[in-house]
This record gives sequence, structure tokens and C-alpha cells, in this order.
Amino acid sequence: MAKIKIKQIGSPIRRPESQKKILIGLGLGKMHRVVELQDTAEVRGAIKKLPHMVEVVEG
Repeated sequence: MAKIKIKQIGSPIRRPESQKKILIGLGLGKMHRVVELQDTAEVRGAIKKLPHMVEVVEG
């Protein structure tokens, strides 16, 4: 299955609790952390909920 790299570019400080939980669910939580996850619909949906805090890293 395909993999996707996600990098956190926004701080969770002063964000709603639901957004913080989505970050933790993706394995993020600290600035500039990069994780590699399976490219599934669930992961894509979480990324779409946080476009201001995460980005997809090419490569």
C-alpha cells in the first residue's frame, strides 16, 4: 500500500481540542515533526481538516 509523509507546520497552541486530538491521532504534536503513514481515506480526511497545520511532504 502507498505511503504518505505528513509534516506539522502549525502549532496546536490556542487551537480547539478536536484539532489537537486529530494531530495526536496522526502521530504529530510538535512543530516540524514528520511522520509516514499509510495513504488511506481516513488519513486524507484528517489532513483536510487541518490544512493550516499540516502539509504533505513530497519524496
